[in-house]
Amino acid sequence: MPNPDHTALLSMRWRDAVFAHWPIDPDVIAPTLPDALAVDTGPDGRAWLSVVGFVMEDIRPRFSPIGRSFPELNLRTYVRHGDDSGVYFYNLDADDSLSVAIARRLFRLPYYRAEMQVTESEEGIRFRSYRTHDGVEPAAFDATIEPRGPASPAEPGSTAAFLVENYRFFVANGTLFEGTVAHDPWAITPANLTIRENTLFSASGFDRPSGEPLVHYAPGEAVTAGRIRQVEHRL
Repeated sequence: MPNPDHTALLSMRWRDAVFAHWPIDPDVIAPTLPDALAVDTGPDGRAWLSVVGFVMEDIRPRFSPIGRSFPELNLRTYVRHGDDSGVYFYNLDADDSLSVAIARRLFRLPYYRAEMQVTESEEGIRFRSYRTHDGVEPAAFDATIEPRGPASPAEPGSTAAFLVENYRFFVANGTLFEGTVAHDPWAITPANLTIRENTLFSASGFDRPSGEPLVHYAPGEAVTAGRIRQVEHRL
């Protein structure tokens, strides 16, 4: 459920969201996490690595008349910090140099500059990203998603709800930080995903998970983001 203490600092819309989730052994995830975090598993007891991409539309601070829009792509897993559950970001790639710089400097988020395109055709929605950030491992993603039906909220308690309904996130940069988002439940639909290239796993030190991903598409939701606070020292 959304954090009741959430205070909106930024507003935006997340459009054309691609969710691709690979099940993975929790023992693979655990060594990659800060000590303060534990692997969270879904209803079937599996850990997951997820590639999630979308277009961030009209992102703006509270009361600002000017917004920015750009695609984002992230690699994440699912974690617990005490009684709180959320996602842990290994990286967030974005096609907006100013926003990347602000996110890295002010909010300590692991954002990286990337060249990205999101285009729609008869085949579906194609999401392309190539990381161009200096001093970090390059990463590429090129896939087309084809929704397979009308979108509706995930069944509460289902694996799909575990994977898409997350309102808290964690990032680590010597210390552990926590942030919150708020939005209505995602309206999602199963989808076909044709992947041409995906080096996000290797760029973050993972072997590519075996098997096919569980894939969902969401047309979009209005979202607010709250403050980011430090929750652990000296990781």
